[in-house]
Amino acid sequence: MQYMLIFTEPTEAFAKREDPAEAPAYWGAWTAYMGAIAQAGIMVNGDGLHPPHTATTVRIRNGKRDVQDGPYADVKEQLGGYVVIEVPNLDAALAWAAKSPSAEYGSVEVRPVLPPPVR
Repeated sequence: MQYMLIFTEPTEAFAKREDPAEAPAYWGAWTAYMGAIAQAGIMVNGDGLHPPHTATTVRIRNGKRDVQDGPYADVKEQLGGYVVIEVPNLDAALAWAAKSPSAEYGSVEVRPVLPPPVR
Protein backbone atom coordinates (compact mmCIF):
# COMPACT_ATOMS: atom_id res chain seq x y z
CA MET A 1 0.00 0.00 0.00
CA GLN A 2 1.21 3.51 -0.74
CA TYR A 3 1.33 6.21 1.92
CA MET A 4 2.30 9.86 1.63
CA LEU A 5 4.41 11.21 4.45
CA ILE A 6 3.79 14.96 4.62
CA PHE A 7 6.51 16.85 6.49
CA THR A 8 5.72 20.11 8.24
CA GLU A 9 8.30 22.37 9.83
CA PRO A 10 8.17 25.51 11.94
CA THR A 11 9.58 28.71 10.46
CA GLU A 12 12.76 28.29 12.51
CA ALA A 13 13.48 24.97 10.76
CA PHE A 14 13.18 26.57 7.33
CA ALA A 15 15.73 29.16 8.43
CA LYS A 16 18.25 26.39 9.18
CA ARG A 17 18.29 25.45 5.50
CA GLU A 18 20.26 28.58 4.62
CA ASP A 19 22.11 29.25 7.89
CA PRO A 20 25.81 28.44 7.26
CA ALA A 21 26.22 27.16 10.81
CA GLU A 22 23.10 24.96 10.87
CA ALA A 23 22.54 23.94 7.24
CA PRO A 24 25.05 21.03 7.21
CA ALA A 25 23.34 19.27 10.13
CA TYR A 26 19.86 20.04 8.79
CA TRP A 27 20.56 18.76 5.28
CA GLY A 28 22.68 15.89 6.60
CA ALA A 29 19.75 14.55 8.63
CA TRP A 30 17.40 14.78 5.64
CA THR A 31 19.93 13.19 3.27
CA ALA A 32 20.41 10.27 5.67
CA TYR A 33 16.66 9.80 6.14
CA MET A 34 15.80 9.91 2.44
CA GLY A 35 18.79 7.68 1.69
CA ALA A 36 17.47 5.10 4.15
CA ILE A 37 14.04 5.16 2.49
CA ALA A 38 15.61 4.75 -0.96
CA GLN A 39 17.93 1.98 0.25
CA ALA A 40 14.94 0.13 1.77
CA GLY A 41 13.40 0.13 -1.72
CA ILE A 42 10.11 1.67 -0.59
CA MET A 43 10.37 5.15 -2.17
CA VAL A 44 7.83 5.85 -4.90
CA ASN A 45 8.61 9.59 -5.22
CA GLY A 46 9.03 12.71 -3.16
CA ASP A 47 10.31 16.27 -3.09
CA GLY A 48 11.35 18.97 -0.69
CA LEU A 49 9.76 22.37 -1.16
CA HIS A 50 11.03 25.93 -1.19
CA PRO A 51 10.02 28.04 1.84
CA PRO A 52 6.41 29.22 2.20
CA HIS A 53 7.16 32.82 1.19
CA THR A 54 7.81 31.52 -2.36
CA ALA A 55 4.27 30.13 -2.65
CA THR A 56 1.39 31.53 -4.65
CA THR A 57 -2.19 30.64 -3.68
CA VAL A 58 -5.00 30.54 -6.25
CA ARG A 59 -8.72 30.54 -5.44
CA ILE A 60 -11.82 30.95 -7.58
CA ARG A 61 -14.49 33.05 -5.88
CA ASN A 62 -17.70 34.09 -7.62
CA GLY A 63 -16.21 32.89 -10.90
CA LYS A 64 -13.13 35.11 -10.59
CA ARG A 65 -9.57 34.05 -10.02
CA ASP A 66 -7.91 35.44 -6.90
CA VAL A 67 -4.13 35.10 -6.72
CA GLN A 68 -2.27 35.76 -3.47
CA ASP A 69 1.48 35.68 -2.93
CA GLY A 70 2.61 33.44 -0.11
CA PRO A 71 0.73 30.71 1.72
CA TYR A 72 -2.97 31.13 2.32
CA ALA A 73 -3.01 30.18 5.99
CA ASP A 74 -1.01 31.88 8.70
CA VAL A 75 0.07 28.82 10.65
CA LYS A 76 3.00 27.91 12.88
CA GLU A 77 4.06 24.93 10.76
CA GLN A 78 4.51 24.98 7.00
CA LEU A 79 4.71 22.21 4.42
CA GLY A 80 8.37 21.36 3.90
CA GLY A 81 8.09 18.40 1.57
CA TYR A 82 6.67 14.93 1.08
CA VAL A 83 7.58 11.41 0.11
CA VAL A 84 5.36 8.59 -1.12
CA ILE A 85 6.40 5.18 0.14
CA GLU A 86 5.11 1.70 -0.58
CA VAL A 87 4.96 -0.44 2.54
CA PRO A 88 2.80 -3.37 3.70
CA ASN A 89 0.62 -1.45 6.16
CA LEU A 90 -0.01 1.68 8.24
CA ASP A 91 2.22 0.48 11.07
CA ALA A 92 5.20 0.33 8.69
CA ALA A 93 4.37 3.83 7.36
CA LEU A 94 4.16 5.19 10.90
CA ALA A 95 7.53 3.65 11.75
CA TRP A 96 9.14 5.44 8.79
CA ALA A 97 7.36 8.71 9.69
CA ALA A 98 8.76 8.52 13.22
CA LYS A 99 12.32 8.36 11.80
CA SER A 100 11.89 11.67 9.94
CA PRO A 101 13.88 14.68 11.14
CA SER A 102 10.71 16.76 11.19
CA ALA A 103 9.03 14.33 13.62
CA GLU A 104 11.30 15.82 16.30
CA TYR A 105 10.69 19.53 15.63
CA GLY A 106 7.59 19.65 13.40
CA SER A 107 5.20 16.89 12.42
CA VAL A 108 4.63 14.16 9.86
CA GLU A 109 1.15 13.48 8.55
CA VAL A 110 0.71 9.96 7.18
CA ARG A 111 -2.03 9.55 4.61
CA PRO A 112 -2.97 6.60 2.36
CA VAL A 113 -2.69 7.34 -1.36
CA LEU A 114 -5.83 6.70 -3.42
CA PRO A 115 -5.36 4.15 -6.18
CA PRO A 116 -5.65 5.44 -9.76
CA PRO A 117 -9.21 5.50 -11.12
CA VAL A 118 -10.35 2.39 -12.98
CA ARG A 119 -10.97 3.12 -16.64
